[in-house]
Amino acid sequence: MMTVLVGYASAHGSTREIAERIGSRLTESGVSADVRPLDDRTRAAGYSAFVLGSAVHNRRWLPEAAAYLERHRDTLAQGRVWAFSVGMPAALRGPWRRLASREGAIVLDALGPLPDLRGHRLFSGVVTREQLGWVGALALRLLGGRAGDYRDWDAIDAWAAEIAGEFRATGEAPRR
Repeated sequence: MMTVLVGYASAHGSTREIAERIGSRLTESGVSADVRPLDDRTRAAGYSAFVLGSAVHNRRWLPEAAAYLERHRDTLAQGRVWAFSVGMPAALRGPWRRLASREGAIVLDALGPLPDLRGHRLFSGVVTREQLGWVGALALRLLGGRAGDYRDWDAIDAWAAEIAGEFRATGEAPRR
């Protein structure tokens, strides 16, 4: 059976839920997916395809996700890789929203070269006042933003369908 590692690093659970959704959609499309946190216990060996994602803080993946990429770069080079980042561009308004549209490229650049990267998506996640603290919540408000759940499940589902479609189009299945 074909199996893809859908790995994630999540600060508050939003990225985990997106990874679970991607894994679920891949499975529904006939691609088996293991959804696991990107930590020391999750091995890359044995997978030939990877969908890896992280919450974004200060335009960078969380440290545990970046460390995972570094530790397993050689194994990842042997398979196909997709990456997703979860930030807050949809929470911003006005001119800040236009600047946020460039965040995906900045985040990807900070990761360094990813072998055989098939695609990267920047999704918006959940932003709460509790996560930001009073200073962060005030800053968000001053930037014209607001707290809320900004996940676009249709876009996430469409991207998972694209990934599954690549396996169908090539007739290749990730092997474990």
